[in-house]
Order: sequence, then C-alpha cells, then structure tokens
Amino acid sequence: MPSKTKKEISFTSEVRVRFAETDPLGIVWHGNYIQYFEDGREAFGRHHGISYLDQKAHNFSTPIVKSVCEHKLPLSYGDVATIKTTYVDCAAAKMIFKYEIYNPKGAVVCTGETVQVFVELGGELSLVIPPFFAEWKKKVGLLDG
Repeated sequence: MPSKTKKEISFTSEVRVRFAETDPLGIVWHGNYIQYFEDGREAFGRHHGISYLDQKAHNFSTPIVKSVCEHKLPLSYGDVATIKTTYVDCAAAKMIFKYEIYNPKGAVVCTGETVQVFVELGGELSLVIPPFFAEWKKKVGLLDG
C-alpha cells in the first residue's frame, strides 16, 4: 500500500528586532523567541483564514499547552528575522505548529513547536475537532470533503 504524504501548510513572515527585545549586549533575550512564534502563528492564521479572531467568532480559544524552543544562534537589535510557521496536521482536537526562525543571512537561529487545544469560550475543553476547524481543514485540503 503506498504511503500517503501529509500536505505541508506554512507561511513565512518577518519581524524586525526591537531595542526593547534585547539584553544589555544588544542580542535578543531568549524569552522573546516565544513571542516571535506567536507573531508567526498570527501571520499564518490571517493568511490561511484561521486567525484567533476567526476562532473567537466560532466561540473558541486555543490556549497553548506545550511550547518547545531551541536556540542555535543569536539575533541582534535591528535584524530582520524570517519566521517560517508550519501547521502539523493531526487527527486530534489540537493545533500543532513548528517554527524556524532565520537571521538576515539565512542561517537558522531558532526552532520550536507549540501545541494548542480548543476550549469553548465558556471554559469547556473540546475533545473533538470543532466543526469550523474541520471545515477549515477541508478547505485547505487536509480532510476529504
């Protein structure tokens, strides 16, 4: 039986390192890379029609329950970093994203992953994929429709 390859859905965005994001040596403080992941996730969501506002319109939020961040090289004040955000498809009621952040020379400075779950705005954890998310997955070719 031939193996079915998963479709990769990604989006690439940029962020300029602000002075406030750096330490006294002018390099990005390590905790700010999680913020860059969020910048990438928000750009991905706006581009692919699954933004936080889209989720809220369907009475859901998607809090992060896991984050992983691996640092390779530093970014410095004034650098324009490229963030590649990739949605990792899975059958569970969650969203998994992988990240690659590149410096202006194209070298990988940071990689990571976040996992988000679906919570109804009233606070109830969804154990099944919400209908709006299943529709989104069909629209982008991840589910047969």
